[in-house]
Formats: sequence, structure tokens, C-alpha cells
Amino acid sequence: MAQLFTSPAFEGHVTPPGHPERVDRLRAVEAGLQGLTLIRTEAPLAPLDEVTRCHPRAYADRVAAAVPAEGWAQLSGDTYLSPGSLTAALHAVGGACAAVDAVLGGADTTAFVACRPPGHHAETATAMGFCLFGTVAIAAKRALDHHGLSRVAIVDFDVHHGNGTQDLLWDEPRCLFASSHQMPLYPGTGSPREVGAHGQIENAPLPEGSGGARMRQVYDTVIFPRLVAWQPELILISAGFDAHADDPLAGVEWQADDYAWLTRRICDIAADCAGGRVVSCLEGGYDLGALTESVAAHVGVLAS
Repeated sequence: MAQLFTSPAFEGHVTPPGHPERVDRLRAVEAGLQGLTLIRTEAPLAPLDEVTRCHPRAYADRVAAAVPAEGWAQLSGDTYLSPGSLTAALHAVGGACAAVDAVLGGADTTAFVACRPPGHHAETATAMGFCLFGTVAIAAKRALDHHGLSRVAIVDFDVHHGNGTQDLLWDEPRCLFASSHQMPLYPGTGSPREVGAHGQIENAPLPEGSGGARMRQVYDTVIFPRLVAWQPELILISAGFDAHADDPLAGVEWQADDYAWLTRRICDIAADCAGGRVVSCLEGGYDLGALTESVAAHVGVLAS
């Protein structure tokens, strides 16, 4: 059985009309979770001190100061704040950290954090790509610094490269960051030459139109061997579902069963080296129907 961390606060992050990262995504996720046996837990509000595991306090304070009393404030070309956005982002961080605490405390071996805004594009002092704080990177640092783990891995299968996670963990020798992503595509990072300060970053670009078969080959030959060699004590997933064939923002043409295959393989590796401990956090996914079926496939495996 898996734990589900979510919060009504995530509906308080309201983006302008027509923005792809919208409240309706949560309802699509909930539809995908129907029928699954999950332990539902409220994602708590993280203190700003939790954010400073990865971001400077001055940056966190700057985001907090920019929250508007009404309407929207724009932090980048595609990243907006509404009155409830900071609270939502802090619940996302709190949910990810609580999920780490739960699986490392033995409550359950797997957890899914159904949160928004996403986090993997937020760099050290820059909000971008719909993201305010590096949720998964912060959760990794909590596992390392609060729980005393020595090896954590992050697998990011969002179709866009997790430039923020890479930036936040560039100098962190205890965390492997492995990303598959379409290239060329926003944000323009993610070359295999970007390996981190300690060689602990593995980027595996995928060409447009490459499909699930190419993805499986790349994971089997590049990412999974690296993950096995790393022998992590915990695996975190940046679970973006925008690689689906129906997603409007990219074009690598995956299907829901590709997410099920990928999740199963990650869980198998976790079973061998991490006591089965996997924490997955929602990132992208912007076609609502595709998001529903992809979440059902992904979390269905986590909960099995």
C-alpha cells in the first residue's frame, strides 16, 4: 500500500486563464487515483527554513514578498503568483518532506505527493517554468541531512529537463540525479555533458517522436545501470506526465503503459537496494485525460 500526500491548499495556486499549469490538473490526478487503495495524509505546511535546505533565505523571502493581495504577480515569463501560491508551494515542500519521513520511518515503502505548483525548474534563486521551490531537491536534502542517509537518487522522467533540480544539487555528492527529457526543448539544458561537480548527474536526452521503445532502451542501457551502481537508500521520482503522446507541450509520444513499465522497474531497483522505498512527486502533465490515465498507471504500480 502507498501513502498519498495532498492538500486543499494546492487549489489555492491559481494561474491566469489559458495557463497550462492549472487547478483542473488536480481533479485529473484525483480521477486517476480512483479505485486505488491509498492511505491519504494531509500534506503539511513546510516552514521557510525547510526551503532553505536548497534555496537562499533571501530568495524565499523575495518570493513571499511578491505574493499579491489579489490577481497575479509574474515572477518569470510563465511563472505566476496568486494570493494562495506561496501557501500551496510550502504545502508541496511539506508533503514531499513528510513523504520522505513516512517511508524512512517505516510507515509505508512508497508514497505519491499530488502537489502543485511543480518544482523541478526552480533554480537556486530563480523561479521559472511554473516552479517556485525545488520540491524534490529539498526532499532529497531532508533525507540526507535530517535522516542521515548517505546515498539518495532522483529519477526525473518529466519531458522537460529538471534544470532546477540539477542546479540545486550540482555540488551534492550524496545525490544521483538522473533525467530523461526531450531535446531540444525548454529549458534548453540537460546535455549528457552536464555531469555535476562530482559526476553524479546523468542526463539522457530523447529526440522528438522517439516513443516508448526508445525510452525503454535508454533507461535499460543508461539510467537503470547508473541507478543500480549508485545503490541508493531512497529513490525519489520527479513524476512529470507530459511525455504522453497527447500532451500539448512536447512530443516524445509515450503512452500510459510506458509509465507503468518505468515505475515498475524503478520499484524493482528500490526493492533490491533501498528497502523498496520510493517517493514520487507530481511535476508536469498538461492534457487532462492523459494525466488521469498516466497517474493511474504510475500510482497503480506504487500501490501494488
